[in-house]
Formats: sequence, structure tokens, C-alpha cells
Amino acid sequence: MQHKVTRFAGSTFTHVILAGYSILALFPIVLIAINAFKDRASIFDSPLSLPNAESWSLIGFEKAMKNAHFFSFFGNSMIVTVTSLFFILLFGAMAAWALSEYRFRGNRWLMAFFAFGIMVPIRLGTVSILKIMVSLELVNTLTALILVYIAQGLPLAIMILSEFMQQIPKELKEAARCDGVGEFKIFFQVILPLIRPAVATVAVFTMVPIWNDLWFPLILAPGEETQTITLGVQQFIGQYATDWNAVLASLSLAVLPVLVLYMFFSRQLIRGITAGAVK
Repeated sequence: MQHKVTRFAGSTFTHVILAGYSILALFPIVLIAINAFKDRASIFDSPLSLPNAESWSLIGFEKAMKNAHFFSFFGNSMIVTVTSLFFILLFGAMAAWALSEYRFRGNRWLMAFFAFGIMVPIRLGTVSILKIMVSLELVNTLTALILVYIAQGLPLAIMILSEFMQQIPKELKEAARCDGVGEFKIFFQVILPLIRPAVATVAVFTMVPIWNDLWFPLILAPGEETQTITLGVQQFIGQYATDWNAVLASLSLAVLPVLVLYMFFSRQLIRGITAGAVK
């Protein structure tokens, strides 16, 4: 009886903590969403109330859509995020396969090197990165952002994917080799389908920081033609006046791709996190 009470109390405490964290994480998103559909006066008079017949307004979305560069900013973010994500998953999976499957001199040092890449924020090297991009004439190009985000996302991708690949039975790979299947076919046709939950986990954890980043777009691609959505929203924020309707509407639209990605990968993401917890 005492054991059951202790387990119930522990479970209740855990759920309360998780519920509190969920509310804390979702509150800013909900606040932005409900105020995006209000007029300016209602945003300041009652920011926590839902839109009603008097406060309902789409002026913020109209201003954002009428902005000549809004869809360009959105497109730049999509290009940078999708391209970076593709190469992070491809190169990360390949490197993880090499490090987990083959034993060679320096294998452990490489793993330690990538682990070090997770611990050290890439922003510490901003000055050096900027110098390299200037020397390569890549400033104010989307290529500069893509290269930086690939370097930023690879360490985490390699560490997560290599852990999952180590759990794949050796007998499965040896059977494929005995049938004359080449290493590339084993990787793409056997290994990748088995680690889809891990790939989905990496995709979600990698996309969100890239999509929301303001630091590197501001430094490496501040030009009007290369601005991302997070940087483009700043044009509605002035030194003496801020168009909060347009800001909130733009932020609401900017959240949509992340939500779509999560809905698309949610089942695989939960499976990946659960599998990682079990290991």
C-alpha cells in the first residue's frame, strides 16, 4: 500500500511539473496568436482576452501580406531551413554510420570532437565566421547561412543517429553483405528506414533553431534580398513606434511551418524520444 501511494505521489508530481512546463512554453505562442487577430487598442487594453466582435481585426495580416518583401523573407527562410536540414540529415547519417559501423584509428577522438561541438556554442566563433565569409565573398548570400547551419547542426545529428545505429543488430547487416549488397545500398535501403524515428527527432530539434535564428541572418545576410522571416519582422519595429498588429501577425505566420513539421513528424518524434529513453 505504501509503495502504491509513493508511486502515485511521484507520478502526480511529475505530471504537475510537465503540465507547468507545457503551460510556460505554450503561453507566449497562444498570447501571440490571440492578439494577432485584435486591433491595436485591444492588444494593450486586454492582451489576455480572446478576440470578440469589437476587437476582431485582420489589419495586421493585411499589412504583412501587402509588404512587398514578406513572401521573399518567408521564401528565404524556407530555402535556408530545408536545404540545411537536408544536408544535416544526409551528412549526419553518413558520418554516424561510419563512426558506429567501422573501427579505425581516431574513431573515439572524432566522436569526442563532435561531442565538443555540441557543448561549445557556434556563436563564439562569429567573428572568425564573418571573416571567412568575407574572404569567400559570401556575405549577403543564403549560402553563408546554409553553411553555418550545417556546421551547427551536424554534431547533434551525428551523436543522436550514431546511438540509434549502434542498436541495429549486426546480423541484419551481415546478412545483407552475404547477399552481395553493397555498403551504399545497405545504408540507404536497410539502415535509414530503421532509424526513421531518430531522423525525425533530429529534423525537429534542428529545424526550430534554424528557423527562429536572428543572430546569423543579422550578421551574415542583412541585405533586403537575403533577409529571413525573423529578421524581416524587425522592419515593423521602429525606434519610436512599433506596428504591433503587423509584428504579431508576422510571428503567427512564421510559427506555421514549425507546427506543420511537428504534426508531420510527431509520431516518429515520440517513437525516437521513447526509444532513446529506453536505451
